[in-house]
Amino acid sequence: MRYIKLKTGDIELLELLVKTSTNNTIRKHSQCLLLSHQRRTITDLSMIFDIDRKTVERWFNSWDLEGVNSLPIASG
Repeated sequence: MRYIKLKTGDIELLELLVKTSTNNTIRKHSQCLLLSHQRRTITDLSMIFDIDRKTVERWFNSWDLEGVNSLPIASG
């Protein structure tokens, strides 16, 4: 099982983004990371957000590499 472990500052930032961001993608990614920190499985997250589990894994990999910069959809 893979879970994202967040620092207190990251948790506060992600919670703020979930509440205030006008970008739906950023809100969804943020909520997914917070739920993973709460020990929800990748399978659970893929069902909650109606996405493929590989997408969740990509979000996790991007978070590990880029942190908050990974939240918006990359152009291209």
